[in-house]
Amino acid sequence: MTEKKFYLNDQPRQDLELTLPDGRVITGQRGAPLKDFVQVLHEPGMPLIVGGILDGQLRELTFPVKRDASFRPLTMQEEDGARIYRRSLIFLLEVAFRDLFPEAFVTIDHSVSSGGYFCQVDGKPDFTEDDLRRLEKRMRSLVNEDLPFVRETVPLDEAVAHFKALGEEDKVRLLKYRKRPELVLYRALKTRDYHHGYMVPSAGYLRTFALQWLGDASFILRFPRRAATDRLSKMERYPNLLRTFREYGTWLQKLGIPSVGALNDAIQEGHADEVILVSEALHEMQISSMAQMIQDRRKDVGVILIAGPSSSGKTTTSKRLSIQMLARGITPFALEMDNFFVDRERTPLLPDGSKDYESLHAMNLERLNHDVQALLAGKEVRLPRYDFITGRSVDGETVQLRKGEMIILEGIHGLNPELLADIKPENSFRIYVSCLTQLNLDRHNRISTTDTRMLRRILRDARDRGYSAEDTINRWEKVTAGEKEHIFPYQENADVMFNSALAYELCTLKPLVEPLLRQVSFGTDAYIEAKRLLRFLDWFLPTGTEFVPDNSLLREFIGGSILTKFKVWQF
Repeated sequence: MTEKKFYLNDQPRQDLELTLPDGRVITGQRGAPLKDFVQVLHEPGMPLIVGGILDGQLRELTFPVKRDASFRPLTMQEEDGARIYRRSLIFLLEVAFRDLFPEAFVTIDHSVSSGGYFCQVDGKPDFTEDDLRRLEKRMRSLVNEDLPFVRETVPLDEAVAHFKALGEEDKVRLLKYRKRPELVLYRALKTRDYHHGYMVPSAGYLRTFALQWLGDASFILRFPRRAATDRLSKMERYPNLLRTFREYGTWLQKLGIPSVGALNDAIQEGHADEVILVSEALHEMQISSMAQMIQDRRKDVGVILIAGPSSSGKTTTSKRLSIQMLARGITPFALEMDNFFVDRERTPLLPDGSKDYESLHAMNLERLNHDVQALLAGKEVRLPRYDFITGRSVDGETVQLRKGEMIILEGIHGLNPELLADIKPENSFRIYVSCLTQLNLDRHNRISTTDTRMLRRILRDARDRGYSAEDTINRWEKVTAGEKEHIFPYQENADVMFNSALAYELCTLKPLVEPLLRQVSFGTDAYIEAKRLLRFLDWFLPTGTEFVPDNSLLREFIGGSILTKFKVWQF
């Protein structure tokens, strides 16, 4: 194959070479930043390059290239590239906000599914929609100016003094437990701040965004999704999801652990057991409340539907809810949705020709609706059983609901109205379970709910399936793609949302999952992800498992659950 080379400024420079995955070579000056090399790769219509993988390591575009290396450009269509863009956009927001409102603070609370972050203004209760328009205009002017984001490494003591002078106590508390003697800060205009992860070199990269007013000094910072990096998706409304996030955030404030620094303080001072027990009590209170709602609608409701993304804790939630229902005289009957798969040859196909087992139409919807209706009518029903070895549906057991029994169906499609289209909405009770993490590193560095779920799954996969962390990480992209298609669009259909996040869980997961992450092979994409997760976990003080109750939702992932063999239909 003929080797194709690109040269900067049309002048051949033989100082060093970067080899692309397709064999092409970029030649440039030794010590030049990576952004100088990738400029020859930009073409009209192609996704924006925001970073790169240099000899198996994730690098910023400002990284000085000092030797020959393999190189893969990183665009916003990849998760690491999307993180760089979003993180940089938060910094741009912060820079513009501090420039206009130096006495106030803006907090990045959590994500919203349509592509954005929920933001709250503190210290300026009269913040208005006109103020938001001024803020957006200032951000766009900085983009047009291509304001540089200057990276600097400073001694930790200097960083702590800087944040203390600004009154940013959440960062001061967080940095108290940092092990390294220095910290990377980014500087632009009057702002100098820490952000957990890499940035783009300047504001000019951040042309696609918007600010959407919500009222009550809050708004959404909108960003493009990976599937369409040059435009914003339609912004859907998620009132139930937002309310659930806010309720948990309020609870964390009352508990005195609004940030990771505060959580570490509680652990350092010997209060880990209290944090764990109070967090578990909140879960029990929420589950008890759901059971009471079901009891109040007992005359109408015949089916309970439970849905949620991977590793959200649906199984434990279902079992703990069943126990609460039994305490109220309601016997749940668990109907296994997996037994309603169509025969394997009838499974819908993905664009690549593989079978799409997560599609709604991988289920025999006609049989499911018929059997549920018959059970609710008090009839004897011969249920199907899916043989996963042959890929065919065969006859299963014959059942009949007893008086007072209520069907529980758990699965990813539980909130999709097409699943039980023949059942009236008022005859079902729908529960959405998700790990809606509200505890953040600080006001500008949020903890992704997806990261928490991935860490849970790495542990469970290693224990129950024999998968390595590398296996789980490699599968995760496909898992989350299915969630975006089959789960998140229907989350607002829920009668109630159960937040399965536990304030203390990352401290408990840390010592268990770190050894698994360290075994990931160097030079792989999974290694880059494992390295990112390890650096993230560095911020947490570890705790043991001795205070975690044996019926805790977390036991579904770390092991030792008393509910493992609990089968409510045997009562």
